[in-house]
Amino acid sequence: MEEANIVSANSFGSRDTLRVGDAAYEIYRLDAVEGSARLPYSLKILLENLLRTEDGANITADHIRALAGWDPKAVPSVEIQFTPARVIMQDFTGVPCVVDLATMREAVRDLGGDPSRINPLAPAELVIDHSVIVDFFGHPDSFARNVEREYERNRERYQFLRWGQTAFDEFKVVPPGTGIVHQVNIEHLARVVMTRDGKAYPDTCVGTDSHTTMENGIGVLGWGVGGIEAEAAMLGQPISMLIPRVVGFKLTGRLPAGATATDLVLTITEMLRKHGVVGKFVEFYGEGVSSVPVANRATIGNMSPEFGSTCAIFPIDQQTIDYLTLTGRSEEQIALVEAYAKAQGIWHDPAAEPDYSEHMELDLGTVVPSIAGPKRPQDRIELSAAKETWRRDVKAYVADEDGVDEASEESFPASDAPASNARANGARPHKPTPVTMADGTSFEIDHGAVVIAAITSCTNTSNPYVMLGAALLARNAVDKGLSRKPWVKTSLAPGSQVVTGYFERSGLQPYLDKLGFNLVGYGCTTCIGNSGPLPEEISAAVQQSDLAVTAVLSGNRNFEGRINPDVKMNYLASPPLVVAYALAGTMDLDLNTEPLGIGNDGEPVFLADIWPSPEEVAEVVNASIGQDMFKRDYADVFKGDETWRSLPIPTGDTFEWDPDSTYVRKAPYFDGMPSEPAPVTDISGARVLALLGDSVTTDHISPAGSIKADSPAGVYLREHGVAVKDFNSYGSRRGNHEVMIRGTFANIRLRNQIAPGTEGGFTRDFTVEGGPVTTIYDASVHYQEQGIPLVVLAGKEYGSGSSRDWAAKGTALLGVRAVIAESYERIHRSNLIGMGVLPLQFPEGASAASLGLTGEETFDIVGIEELNKGAIPQTVTVRAGEKEFQAVVRIDTPGEADYYRHGGIMQYVLRSLLAKS
Repeated sequence: MEEANIVSANSFGSRDTLRVGDAAYEIYRLDAVEGSARLPYSLKILLENLLRTEDGANITADHIRALAGWDPKAVPSVEIQFTPARVIMQDFTGVPCVVDLATMREAVRDLGGDPSRINPLAPAELVIDHSVIVDFFGHPDSFARNVEREYERNRERYQFLRWGQTAFDEFKVVPPGTGIVHQVNIEHLARVVMTRDGKAYPDTCVGTDSHTTMENGIGVLGWGVGGIEAEAAMLGQPISMLIPRVVGFKLTGRLPAGATATDLVLTITEMLRKHGVVGKFVEFYGEGVSSVPVANRATIGNMSPEFGSTCAIFPIDQQTIDYLTLTGRSEEQIALVEAYAKAQGIWHDPAAEPDYSEHMELDLGTVVPSIAGPKRPQDRIELSAAKETWRRDVKAYVADEDGVDEASEESFPASDAPASNARANGARPHKPTPVTMADGTSFEIDHGAVVIAAITSCTNTSNPYVMLGAALLARNAVDKGLSRKPWVKTSLAPGSQVVTGYFERSGLQPYLDKLGFNLVGYGCTTCIGNSGPLPEEISAAVQQSDLAVTAVLSGNRNFEGRINPDVKMNYLASPPLVVAYALAGTMDLDLNTEPLGIGNDGEPVFLADIWPSPEEVAEVVNASIGQDMFKRDYADVFKGDETWRSLPIPTGDTFEWDPDSTYVRKAPYFDGMPSEPAPVTDISGARVLALLGDSVTTDHISPAGSIKADSPAGVYLREHGVAVKDFNSYGSRRGNHEVMIRGTFANIRLRNQIAPGTEGGFTRDFTVEGGPVTTIYDASVHYQEQGIPLVVLAGKEYGSGSSRDWAAKGTALLGVRAVIAESYERIHRSNLIGMGVLPLQFPEGASAASLGLTGEETFDIVGIEELNKGAIPQTVTVRAGEKEFQAVVRIDTPGEADYYRHGGIMQYVLRSLLAKS
C-alpha cells in the first residue's frame, strides 16, 4: 500500500487539522502522546512517523508507547518500523537500484504477476553526480571537455536512467552537470515538511549514499542506507530499526577568526569517533546552535558517517527558515515549515534540555585550524603540527634502505611505527626526483609533494563561507604574486551551479583560475576516486622512485587507495587550505611559520598575509548570493541539456537489455527464485576467502576507482572488446554485476593475511593442492564450481565508510555465506543480511588472532537452522579445524531475520508483493 494513503488507526486521537494561511492540512499531534515533550527532536520525528503509519499490525499502539516512554539510558532493544517519506540516490548507487527494479519487473512477470506493480511508492530522486572524472584541469575548457568525456563513457548508463525516468512512477532524475546530490537535496529537493494527499508531516529521507545525513543540517531526519534497503523503502517497505540511544551534543560560543566550518567538523569528528557513537543518533542543541548557519550545520551533518553515527541532526529554527528563503522555496512552503514545527513542539528552544542518553559539549571558540589524515577522517591534526606529523607518518609509507616496505607484512591499516633505519627524531626521508614536463618545465618532486589539491565533495562545496574564503585567499595570493607549484593537479568541482553564480557575481573566479582552480565539473570528483590520472611525467616519477606523495582535498573521505593510485597519503582540509597547499606544493612545510613563497616585492609571503578575515568573507557572502540564483538554476532541474534530452531510449514496462552492454546487465538475484523460500541451512565445509585486520572499510571491499588492465575486471572488459582507455571507473559500471564481482575485495591497499606479502585482491585457493596465491575472484569461481561455501574473517569496525551496496552484493556473489568480525559498522552489517550473508561476531574480547585462526581451516557453522523456527539464535557454534567457539549472531531485529530467511531483502519484498496480488 502506498505510504501516503495509509489510514492510521489513530489510537491516541492525535489526528488534527493545521491551518496555515488559506490551506488546511491533516497532521498527527505529538502532544496527544504522554511523554513526547521530553523526547529529543529526532525521536519526536520518529514518533510522528509511527502515529501516522499505525496500522495495528506492523506498527501498533505498543510501539508508540515504547517510543514515548523511551529510556535514554537503556540498551536499544525495542524494534520499530520507520517509513521514510522519500528516497534519494546518486548514480553510482542508483543505477544498481534501477537495474534491480527493472529485473524485479521481469521476475514478477515470470512468476505470473503484473510487472507494472513494481514501482516506487515513495518519491525517489536520483542525481547524476558521481560520473565526472577530472581528466582535464587547469584550463578554461576543462569543464566542457570533462562533460563531453563523461557522456562518451556513460551513454549506456544514462540511456538506462532516462528510460527509468519514463518507465517508473515517482522516479525523477537530475541530469549530469547540475550538482552534487547532497547539495541539490538541501538546496532544492528537501521539503523539511512534506505535503501529500492533504497530510503534512516531517520530511524524512534515506539515501543510497552515506552522506545523505547532510540533510540533517536543515532538520530532515535521514541517513544513508544500502541500495538494497533503499529499494525496499521505495517499494513501500518500512525500515526495521531499534529505538536508538541519542547523544546530545551541546554547542556554546562562536567560531573564532581563522577557524572554518571544516575545522569545526574535523574537531567534532575526532571527538565523536573517540566517544563512540556507532549506531546512535547525534543531536545538536544549546544556545550555540543559533550561531551556526545552515551551511555549517550541513557540513557537520554530512560527516556523520565519518564519526560513525546514524545521523547528526540540527532542529528546525530561524536559521532553517532563513536558508529555505534564500534557496527559493515558496512562501507557502516556508510558512508551513515554521507553523508545523511550532505546532508540533519541534522548533528549537536554545534553553531546552531534552532527555539524552549521553552528553557532550563543545565551546565553538576553542576550534583551531586543522587538517585530517593521512588515511582516516577522524585523525585530526592541528595545522600548527601538520609538518611534524607528516614527518612522523611518512615513515610508514616509504621503503627503508633495503627497499622493504615496512607495512607490507601487516593487514590494513599500515603500521605507524617508525622506520628501522636512521630516519628518526624528526628527520624526514628524501628522494628528490627530477621531472621534465611536455612543455619543457623542469622541477624536482620528493616524498610529501602535494600532487593533488582539490576543492571537491559535498562536505564543503555547499558552504559559501569556505568557498568564498578560498576564492578570497586566491585573490590575495595572486595579488601578492604567488602561483601554484607546477606539479600540483588543481581542480574545482562545486556542489551546484549556484556556486559558479556567486563566484562570478563576486568577481573572484578569475583568481581561482589563475591558480589552476578552473571549473572541472559539478559532481563528486576527487573524494570518490574520480581525481583522474596525474600528468604522465609526474606519475612516472612517482612510480619510478616509489614516492609517498600526497593529496589535499576538501572532502570527507581520505582512505588508503581511494583518491588516486599514485598517491599514498591523503589529507582533508578546508577549501582555503587546499589553495594554500597548492601554493606550498608540499606537506613538509609549517604553514603557520614558514612562507608559502616569495611575493612580487621580493619579500616572503605567509599564510597569515593572505588569509581573509571572517568579516570580509561574510560581507562577500551577503553581497554575492541571492535568491534569484537558486530560482534560476533550479527552475527546470529535471529537464537537462540538449545532450541529455536527445538520448535515445527504449519504451515499455520492462527494459530491453542489450546482451553486448558492458555497463548495464540484468541482475542475477532472482534467477530460478521459487515463490516460497527454502529453509535456512547451517554452513559446512566452508573455506576462508579473506582474513582481514581492523578498520577494513567498504572502500576496501566494494569496487571503486579505476580498473587496472591486468585485473580480473580489466581482463573481462578486454575480452568484451573494451579498450583500456574506455574502461571508465568501477562506479560507472555498477550496473554490470560481472565487472563488480571481479572488483570486490580488489582494493590496491587491501592486505589479506592468508596471502602474506601481497597487497590487493589476492588470496589462496585451497581447491588446489598447496593453496597457491591467486586473485580473490578466480579462487571464488573454483570454490563455487566445487560447491564449497566461503567465509570472511575480519577485525574491528568491519565495513566502516560509505553505504556501498556492492560491498555486500559482491560478497554474496563471490559465494560468501558468512562474515565473522570483531565489530561492524551499521550499514554494512545491514546490507550483508539484505544479500543473504550471515554477519557473526567473535566472542567479546576474542579475535581471529587470539583464537589462533590462520585462515587455512575448514569451517562449520551450526545453529543457524534455529531461524526456521521463527527465533533468532543469540549465538551459533563455529568449528574451525580442531577449534570451536560461540559466535554472536548479528541479526538484530525480527525484520532482519525475515530478510535472511528469504535469502535477502529484495526476495522478501518481491514475494510480499506477489502475496498481495
